[in-house]
Amino acid sequence: MQKVIIISLFILVSFIWGTTWIAMKIATNTIPPLFATGFRFLLSFPLLLTIAYFRKAPLFFPLGQRKFQLIISIFYFLFPFSLMLYAGSTLNSVLASIIFSNMPVIVLISSIILLKEKTYFSRRLGIFTSIVSLILLVGKELYSRHFNSLIGIFSLIFAMVSHSIIYALCKKKSYKISIITFNTIPSFFSGILLTIIAWFIENPSLKKFSFVSIMAVFYLSTFVSIGAILMYFYLQKCINNFYASIVFLIIPIISELLEFFIYGNSISLDEYLFFIPIIISVLLTLLPKSFFKKIFFI
Repeated sequence: MQKVIIISLFILVSFIWGTTWIAMKIATNTIPPLFATGFRFLLSFPLLLTIAYFRKAPLFFPLGQRKFQLIISIFYFLFPFSLMLYAGSTLNSVLASIIFSNMPVIVLISSIILLKEKTYFSRRLGIFTSIVSLILLVGKELYSRHFNSLIGIFSLIFAMVSHSIIYALCKKKSYKISIITFNTIPSFFSGILLTIIAWFIENPSLKKFSFVSIMAVFYLSTFVSIGAILMYFYLQKCINNFYASIVFLIIPIISELLEFFIYGNSISLDEYLFFIPIIISVLLTLLPKSFFKKIFFI
């Protein structure tokens, strides 16, 4: 029964996160990115509050850690999620998901820098492969003068870096905070602040919001921001990090299938060429050193 639950969770997380970039594109069709992000967080807050109540999870970090809760609100929620939604509006979903597949590599780099985590040759090779792939991708967009896509790529990379730094800092400070506590107040704070900022900067017209875009934001706030994250954290407790992180390699495949069925767009040769080295880089960084010892007898 446990295996069935794990497999089901793996499939659900892969599918939900695979649909994320399509949902972002649909949401920003009629809703400006900043307002959509704030709206997303405000929608997720009541559900998080309800879960916190029934699970008796505290809303605030312990005394002495509440400044860090504010930092999380800004640099894990407000700043990166706004950038991701903007990237989702400027990039096609397949390209965005391919770049996002680098997340395990970005987390490893932050862990090496901030936590002095030990590394070995295969991990260093994986990091090198990932960085080179991203540089080539940026160079291609620059050469093609796709400046909107270029801004989207950098927005997504900065969002991933911000997430990975907060993850590493949580680990460094040994904060044992429940996932519900981690999300509830920061979501509310970020939602309020972003909505106010967006109201004055983007001047959103509520009459122009389509029903489909509103439903996309609702989907992002519940299934993506809460459901998939809770399932992924549970998955990490049940299986080792390597198998859990394979989700990031499946996300682009789901995105590509949805892009084809919804918009009729098929993945280009360039995207294939960038996705292959990213798969290799993620595998190199996640596989344990013992695996390579068995393969190469070292």
